[in-house]
Amino acid sequence: MNNTREVEVVVIGAGQAGLAAAYHLRRSGFEPDRGFVVLDHSPAPGGAWQFRWPSLTYGKVHGMHALPGMELTDADPARPSAQVIGAYFDRYERTFDLRVRRPVDVRAVREGPGGRLLVETSDGVWSTRALINATGTWDRPFWPRYPGQETFRGRQLHTAQYPGPEEFAGQRVVVVGGGASGTQHLLEIASYAAATTWVTRRPPVFREGPFDEGAGRAAVALVEERVRQGLPPRSVVSVTGLPLNDAIRQGIEDGVLDRQPMFDRITPTGVDWTDGRHIDADVILWATGFRAAIDHLAPLRLRSPGGGIRMEGTHAAVDPRVHLVGYGPSASTIGANRAGRAAVRDIRRLLEREPAVA
Repeated sequence: MNNTREVEVVVIGAGQAGLAAAYHLRRSGFEPDRGFVVLDHSPAPGGAWQFRWPSLTYGKVHGMHALPGMELTDADPARPSAQVIGAYFDRYERTFDLRVRRPVDVRAVREGPGGRLLVETSDGVWSTRALINATGTWDRPFWPRYPGQETFRGRQLHTAQYPGPEEFAGQRVVVVGGGASGTQHLLEIASYAAATTWVTRRPPVFREGPFDEGAGRAAVALVEERVRQGLPPRSVVSVTGLPLNDAIRQGIEDGVLDRQPMFDRITPTGVDWTDGRHIDADVILWATGFRAAIDHLAPLRLRSPGGGIRMEGTHAAVDPRVHLVGYGPSASTIGANRAGRAAVRDIRRLLEREPAVA
């Protein structure tokens, strides 16, 4: 390991959570390249936003919270969110001189000598005293498995591969999933497709009225309780319900958002229910969410018997050197900002309490 470089803190990921953490590291006196380093596997600034479909304009984005220290102003709501947020993140990185290294793939994080962690990457090995993992979920789309799935002669794709509605012109599309992405896909695709069918495991929950601060805290608390118990986190959106806005109301009135229970089997030509119903389909679009992208942390054995990582605040309960921001209750833009600040505060205390080993 002749190319091993030492640093106080490694940040993995340069999305909202990673940049917020880097900002607070900078403000706390850590110098980029010497005190901390940010590693990002994406080709450009923008986190997962840079991969979103062109029809997801900035005006359709729900609850994008500004990064600490710099507001996102004068954004054109008709411009693709990938462009708006990509440009904003790029400006942010340059303004605060965060020196993000990309593209760098993190392959594994292991225990190292002297109480340090070794971060193995495509660009060599980093030895660090603390780790902020901000890898999000975009790289781990969740594909459910159903009988007959491999026999389907049409196209199957996930939200992560969604190209926009035009590609579904004249096709019969089954959209699977009751979250925000599923409803957005349906509302876009319906005017292009020959037919759409919406199926979900559970009846969708629509939320009327404003989503105030109290409701937000209650939703976050439900997700936080899961990670305290070491269970895999659910998204904050999964416990808030879908906002019943004008577009959703119109979709319900038009019959586009006519939810059907989950099918039981996939056939070569479509999907079947046990009651004998069959729907022909050319495309199955899985809007079934994502899982935390944390496989590179496996050598540290952080997972609990419940399948998740039990958390205390922002750090793994079994290892206070390892912080996960944008994970569980902090998997929202405002939550990621707060978690980045909290993680840096705890890391500073940890490093002051445990001086570096000579």
